[in-house]
Amino acid sequence: MSGQSLLVPGKISPTRPVPASIPRPEYVGKDAPTPYTGPEVQDAETIERMRIAGRIAAQAMEEAAKLIAPGVTTDELDRVAHEFMCDHGAYPSTLGYRGFPKSLCSSLNEVICHGIPDSTVLKDGDIVNLDVTAYLNGVHGDNNATYLCGEVDEESRLLVERTREALNRAIKAVKPGRQINIIGRVIESYAKRFGYGVVRDFTGHGINSSFHSGLIVPHYDSPHHTTDIKPGMTFTIEPMLTLGSYDYDMWDDGWTVVTKDRKRTAQFEHTLVVTDTGAEILTLP
Repeated sequence: MSGQSLLVPGKISPTRPVPASIPRPEYVGKDAPTPYTGPEVQDAETIERMRIAGRIAAQAMEEAAKLIAPGVTTDELDRVAHEFMCDHGAYPSTLGYRGFPKSLCSSLNEVICHGIPDSTVLKDGDIVNLDVTAYLNGVHGDNNATYLCGEVDEESRLLVERTREALNRAIKAVKPGRQINIIGRVIESYAKRFGYGVVRDFTGHGINSSFHSGLIVPHYDSPHHTTDIKPGMTFTIEPMLTLGSYDYDMWDDGWTVVTKDRKRTAQFEHTLVVTDTGAEILTLP
């Protein structure tokens, strides 16, 4: 793996404004969201709204990813995604969620998840995860992907490629009547072939009018998560695979999660709806 230096926190720019005409999620301005008490199975009208929100999130992530290159700051990636969502009438779901200060998460190299965009400059050989969620018409669409910056070493490139494949395999495993733990069983069995760690404490989640509904979708083989998969359920799958241990540390900002051994990690995510025969991806550009 590349012998690059470890990340350190950069300077966070002022909060970007959202036009007053764009509806906010209920948690904005609060310490925490109101707990979700609705169903995990959504009606057709809600699913169609989620399809639209998911498409905006996917397009915003695509637009930001076009800028990934040595010399670009993660704050600039945030600006592009923020402006794209606002221009399309969507609110950036992460902005103000439990106090998160930005409109996407940018997680580089050893950052597992929830990295805050700041003055950090991308370097040749970095791997860059962008996590973008859009809130539109009362529902959320959530996706992320890991991108290569410049010339990336083979070990890191393979990690990214295989993490994407782990997500694809997990999506194919979603079938009505199976238990939710089939998802983690498929991901972990695939990751073990390459000696990768599978992050446990950060999971997929139910999503609908709530950013995180309370439904947990583990990415490891967990005998405790036995919820039956049903048509109309909406949730994310977002495996985080590591080149070493899945143990982690958290920065003092209370958000940025890094591998304890500081080895690299990659992640991919889609929002899904369960169909009568499998799963449909709702976060397609």
